[in-house]
Order: sequence, then C-alpha cells, then structure tokens
Amino acid sequence: MPDQKSLKPLLIPASGSLIVPPLFSNLTEISLKNLIQQTAEASQSEIWFSLVLPTYNEAENIERVVNKLCEVLDRVLSQRYELIVVDDNSPDLTWQIAQKLMEHYSQLQVMRRQYERGLSTAVIRGWQSARGEILGVIDADLQHPPESVLELLGKICLGADLAVASRHTEEGGVSDWSFMRRFLSRGAQTVGLLILPNTIGKISDPMSGYFLVRRKAIAECKLDPVGYKILIEVIARGNIGRIAEVGYVFQERLDGESKVTWRQYKDYIHHLLRLRIYLWPFSRFIRFGIVGLSGVFVDMIVLYLLSDPTTLGLGLTRSKFVAGELAILNNFVWNDRWTFSDYSRKQKGRSKLLRRFCKFNIVCLAGLFINVLTLNLVFNFFLPNRYLANLIAIVVATLWNFWVNLKLNWRTT
Repeated sequence: MPDQKSLKPLLIPASGSLIVPPLFSNLTEISLKNLIQQTAEASQSEIWFSLVLPTYNEAENIERVVNKLCEVLDRVLSQRYELIVVDDNSPDLTWQIAQKLMEHYSQLQVMRRQYERGLSTAVIRGWQSARGEILGVIDADLQHPPESVLELLGKICLGADLAVASRHTEEGGVSDWSFMRRFLSRGAQTVGLLILPNTIGKISDPMSGYFLVRRKAIAECKLDPVGYKILIEVIARGNIGRIAEVGYVFQERLDGESKVTWRQYKDYIHHLLRLRIYLWPFSRFIRFGIVGLSGVFVDMIVLYLLSDPTTLGLGLTRSKFVAGELAILNNFVWNDRWTFSDYSRKQKGRSKLLRRFCKFNIVCLAGLFINVLTLNLVFNFFLPNRYLANLIAIVVATLWNFWVNLKLNWRTT
C-alpha cells in the first residue's frame, strides 16, 4: 500500500450557497459517434463528463464500482471524463480507500466532507468541483448498473438536457423488492404528484438517483435540497427543457447496509412542501387576492341587502348565489385587466374574451359551490355567525379559483 504522504491530495469541498458554477467551454453539440472519434484522435482533450458518487460507509463497494465505471467509460471517453467520490467522513474510511485508488485511476477525484452531511448536498458539492460540461450522479453500491451510463450519455448527445435512469419504463424494474417496499416507493411518488404535479409528472421515476444533466441547465441556479432526492430539486429549480429516460433494473446491494429509513421519507415530504412554496406564484396570487378583496365587498354588501331580515329577507343560500355571481363578474374584469393581463394580451378579440369569461365563470361557479358548502358547514356546525362563516368560505374558494384559473383559463398554449 502506498505511503499516506505519497497519495494525491483530496478535493476541498466548497462552502456557502449550493450553486453550481457555469462552465465556459468550446464544446458544441456532438453525437456519441463523434465523441468516440474525437476521443480516439486526442487522448489529452478537456474533461467533458463528470460523474459524482456520493458515499457513506461504502468501503466494501467503492473499488468495484470505480473499476466497473472506468471500464465502461474508457471505451468511449478515455481521458475526457472524471469520477468524483464525495464521502461524508465515513467511519469505515471509504474516503481513504478511494484516495488510495487515485494512484491507479487517473480519472478519479475524492472529496471528504467533515462538516456537512446528506446525499443531495454531497452531489452538489461534487458538481461544484467538477470540470465537465455534462454532470451526473450514480450510487456507489452497484444497485445502479454502470453500463447504463453510456445509454444516458447517448440521450444527452441527442439533445436531452436531462437523462434519467428509470425503473418504471418498459425496460426497467426492480430485482427483488418486497410488496411493502414497492408500496412505499409508489406511495411516495403518488404523494409527490399530489403536491408537485408539474414537477413529479415530467418523469416516470422521480425517485431515481441515477441521472445526467447538462451543466448549463443548472448553472447559477440556487439549489436547496432536503434529504436524498436530488433529481426533484434539479427539475424544479433548473432550466430543464427536453428530458429523456433509459430503463434499468434496480439491483439489490451485494455488500453494505441500506441507508433508507423513515427519516428519509420525512425529509422527502419536507422537500416537496418546500418546493411547493418556492414554485407558488406569490406575486400573481397577491394581485388575485387584492381583486378578490374587492369581490368580498361586493359579495358582503349584496348578501346583506338580500338576506338581512330588515331588508329583503331572502334565504341564506339563495342570497349567497346571487351575491357570489355578481362578485364573479367584478373579479373577472379586474383579473383580466390586471392579474393576468400578460396572458390576456396574447388572447386578443371579443370571442376569446367571452371564452375566458365563460371559463372563469364555470371555474368560479364550482368555487361558489365549494363556498356555499363551506359556508353552511361552518355556520351550522362550527361558527353561528353568518359573516365570519362567509369570510372563511371565501378564503377556501379563493384558493380553488386562483389555482384552477391559472392552470386552465389564463394561459397560452
């Protein structure tokens, strides 16, 4: 074994914000075939691909996975790739074993993190030190087949911004999972679809930890992950255009222990909720809320005039429907001219204006039904004050109206 003083130095992990720096390169879009040709012609060309292996207690696997990845990548990339092991100061000294491997694998870099923990942040710290135009991540326990990295690279070369290895495609699967493990995996994906449909719904396997991404798609984006599902963070905060998937069969680990615990599921939910808040269009919602307040005054005044015993004395439900419809008309005018004016300008013409009003009315009538139902439930079972009950009902309906109108009405297709 080499003396510790003769070993190559470790990478120094970055600190501060989790932002991957841009890389200014002369590389252009190249196909996999051209990539192989260029590699054969120039063995000393610049690094093009950087693959991060986040590790914790993987001493039994690290040499095998490094050897296998180098064997696969040397076929097409030779010296144009690097492997970066980012170890969270493993008690089994994974980082030290990996550091010794650097003597035999010139493509290998090793980072030892002593003051930071977590798979997702380990991946980003690795990317911050990477030199490649294409960045990637793969588990170091051989549950991800190293051979699939060439298929993923092929997808990137064909124009994808993100190439994901998926267990849920026709060619994918899991080797020997129990019913409970399958249930928890699919359940976590379903929860993700409910909280972040536009992010989770873009790929078949959002829980995947094996993917490649173009540096330019995440460069200068402030990433802020929780837990170990880094892919969700990349899709939500990155500038991801085209996405491609490659099927693979998830293997059971041969050595070492699984890191999956109930804490990982808690962190996953926390991560989803944090991204939901980040992705919520707050400025537009504030404008929608201000317009909604004007509608509240219309609604309240009409409700008072129609339902108060000293005036017309109509029933609460009938009065509410009339008051709500007039408030809908008021709100549409102001939302069309202010809240969603950028969309309205792209949909010029009276016919499109009428169509927007009809769609707005339908959405809000559904919201009105929710409003009336909430009003009666609160008034009859919780708070026997018609005006406070009405205010609560308006808040509930406003959330419905904003989200559905944003997704279905004021949008360009």
